[in-house]
Amino acid sequence: MPVSLTTPTTKQFATIVTTLGSWQRDGAPFQLHPGDLGWHARKGPADTAAALRVWARDGRTVAIGLLDGEDLLRMTCAPDLLADLELARALAGDVHDPGRGVLPAGPVYVEAPVGAALHHSLAHLGWEVGEEWTPLQMTLEQDVIGESGALRIEVATEDLAGDWLCVTAAAFQASSASPTSATAPSPSQVHSPSPSLSTQALERWRTMVSSAAYEGARALVGYDEQDRPVAAICVWSAGPGRPGIIEPLGVHPDARGRGFGRSMTLAGAGELQRLGASSAHVATPSSNVGAVATYLAAGFSELPRRRDRQRSA
Repeated sequence: MPVSLTTPTTKQFATIVTTLGSWQRDGAPFQLHPGDLGWHARKGPADTAAALRVWARDGRTVAIGLLDGEDLLRMTCAPDLLADLELARALAGDVHDPGRGVLPAGPVYVEAPVGAALHHSLAHLGWEVGEEWTPLQMTLEQDVIGESGALRIEVATEDLAGDWLCVTAAAFQASSASPTSATAPSPSQVHSPSPSLSTQALERWRTMVSSAAYEGARALVGYDEQDRPVAAICVWSAGPGRPGIIEPLGVHPDARGRGFGRSMTLAGAGELQRLGASSAHVATPSSNVGAVATYLAAGFSELPRRRDRQRSA
């Protein structure tokens, strides 16, 4: 049975979020999550729809992909189809051929769940293994975990958006993939509303929190004993009884080494529990040993490591 490939419209976004949410299951390999779509949604409905690829067979959505930049496709399949060889060959063909409008010619990367037949099909087309990632998980069956240590935790509503954005920008400013375009002053300078916070960053925030994916999400900001915003996290639920994810977590560079990352992680896990999530998940490059150590210190356990697939030319 043929597999069709489409780029959805903005009106289809909510349905895609619901479908992807229904695929989240404890015990399944770490995979693309509605929270990944929600984090991307800060770029706007049109940009987010253009970055999505949806595969269907016999009227059923069978795979969903998100272009995280021009050269990386993050994708997953319906859980019962991860080992479907016919589907894997069709997906690999679409991903491999630049003419199909998924990935361009040249070096590109695909992130897919561990054990998916897609890995074998891409390898058959000459794709190699790429960067190693460490997925981690914390079950949320015990009592509420939200231990915050010395931090005062607040839900980042519109009034506190400036603090959340500035901390997140500062935490990632060394990376070319900085999650916001906000200017990031030191914590002692940050008070909401922040005069140095860009209008674009605030608009992206408002766009993100108004998206369908944010209905089960929370952004939290942590304040130290001097009432300075020093840590931020966003957690995304896929619905009651399903795994949630952390995306992103950041600590201001001036406040690192004081255990705030662990405290913020636990606060986020507690918030996911209150949202009804069955577990909290996160994945980080294995080379980022500091991030892995933070999650392990907060009580997360490592899942089987995953490698991206890459085509060198």
